Amino acid sequence: MQKSFMRIPYTGPLPAPRVRPRNANTPTGAIAALASFLSAETASSQTETPSRSTVILSGAGISVASGLADYRGTNGTYTQNKTYRPIYFHEFVQSHEARKRYWARSFLGWTSLNRARPNAGHWAVRDLGEMGLIRSVVTQNVDSFHPLAHPQLPTLELHGYLRSLVCLSCHTPLERSAFQISLSALNPAWASFLASALASGALDTENPDERRAKGMKTNPDGDVDLPDAPYSTFRYPACPKCLARPPRAADGTQTRVDVDADGAWLGSSTAGVLKPAVVMFGESIAADVKDAAEQAIDGAARVLVVGSSLATYSAWRLVRRARERGMPVAILNLGGVRGEDEFFRHLDNGVAGEEGVRVEMPADTLLPALVDRLREMGFGALSAREEPRLEIDTG
Repeated sequence: MQKSFMRIPYTGPLPAPRVRPRNANTPTGAIAALASFLSAETASSQTETPSRSTVILSGAGISVASGLADYRGTNGTYTQNKTYRPIYFHEFVQSHEARKRYWARSFLGWTSLNRARPNAGHWAVRDLGEMGLIRSVVTQNVDSFHPLAHPQLPTLELHGYLRSLVCLSCHTPLERSAFQISLSALNPAWASFLASALASGALDTENPDERRAKGMKTNPDGDVDLPDAPYSTFRYPACPKCLARPPRAADGTQTRVDVDADGAWLGSSTAGVLKPAVVMFGESIAADVKDAAEQAIDGAARVLVVGSSLATYSAWRLVRRARERGMPVAILNLGGVRGEDEFFRHLDNGVAGEEGVRVEMPADTLLPALVDRLREMGFGALSAREEPRLEIDTG
């Protein structure tokens, strides 16, 4: 029987980062160590032929520079809001009231998320791919920035994506942008409030003090918390396909989809619930995605973790799998990483970086500088569509 691959957050304390090698505590040293890591030739677990094939495993930290919230950074949701708790899959499936709350908060957060774009870190990943140093990307993020920034470099979205929804009954997909229009029509008072919030800039800042001053808390995955909001008044539409033709349940019984006069889903329904196309906490990752993630690891020679504390088991397990196969691991992340000492226990802290690197610096500044260093070393030509670079002090 295949073991489930579930998205479960790790809530224990994370260790303080230990920079490796020692000189990677400066931008110059960190760039040199990562350049050595990516340019070293290592055989993958599937072939004995040495290669520079690296898979990137990214997390919320790489998208912070795009204006999105992360979980455990300095201004992260878990850091600033100790009571924050994301919705779990079973709650979403079982509770009409929980779905009202979820969709109200998602409604407020979607516009800012939809307007956000990849940052210099994502473009640098593209450039590394064009150099032939990155084989693929496995991302925990649901913002779609990786496939937008580098469509030619394969991206596996481990936890799904927010750009679409899927019906829990008929499994038909629906574009999130179309769903947002339906939510606006069903909730005119909320739509008016959102328009005012956008006009005032209340959703444009990731500074926690400014967010609190404006009465809002923005969380990862496009979630905006409005304390004391009347979430129970929020309405959401039914799956249009199930509404037109209610399906039969798994046991063969006929389901029903009831809506009010405006088309909002009613609690008397037994089908037609739309869910974001993400893997919620407590939900199992699909078997084909799990297999693809493991194949991405097994087919590479090394792993570079970018912007992730590996606090979800589904991500941590992939890095553990890599180390069990003897693959070098590098981590670029601000703050601690779950079980990171285990990944570097074999290292001599004085090595140059070929066998492992641990760096605590922002990805949006360090990765572009790393790209420039690798170009100086002869890897790849200047991209014709290169994005503007953020300056980094390498002194």
